[in-house]
Amino acid sequence: MPNSPFPIPQNSFIMTELAPIIQLGNPTLRQKAVWVENIQDKHIQKLIEDLIATVAKANGVGIAAPQVAQSYRLFIVASRPNARYPNAPEMEPTAMINPKIIAHSTEVVKDWEGCLSVPGIRGLVPRYKSIEVEYTDCQGNLQKQELTDFIARIFQHEYDHLDGIVFVDRLESTLDMITEQEYQERVVNK
Repeated sequence: MPNSPFPIPQNSFIMTELAPIIQLGNPTLRQKAVWVENIQDKHIQKLIEDLIATVAKANGVGIAAPQVAQSYRLFIVASRPNARYPNAPEMEPTAMINPKIIAHSTEVVKDWEGCLSVPGIRGLVPRYKSIEVEYTDCQGNLQKQELTDFIARIFQHEYDHLDGIVFVDRLESTLDMITEQEYQERVVNK
């Protein structure tokens, strides 16, 4: 992973706040998010900080702007071990603005996903094992990376949010869905 685009420059006077996470059924989750035109806009920079604080507090590994009712093509990938994902790899929270998937592997892997906007449910979701991505960081620099495994899964999950797709839309069968409690008992604590 490249150096994290954070923290926001020291001269920033942005106050971080926890943003309320909207849930499935809120129409914003089903909208196609709009392109971020001015990355240095104070509203966008504050949104980035708020998303980082919110995903950490919620024990998530990623969060997209539409999940806090801000329909922008922006998300945070913030993998780290926590109560919801005890085996997640550690990385610095990274803002990915106007992201694109420019290539992907042919190999698809099914693994468990949850979503802060779909509480209480987990599902076995098929995703590309590796992807090549482009995005703009919070400083306005274009980044290009190859992501694999869990980090690639987070990116694809959050990227879906920008197009109004939630993970349950990707399930191959309703039999691939379980409750969070069953997930914790059968998968995490097996």
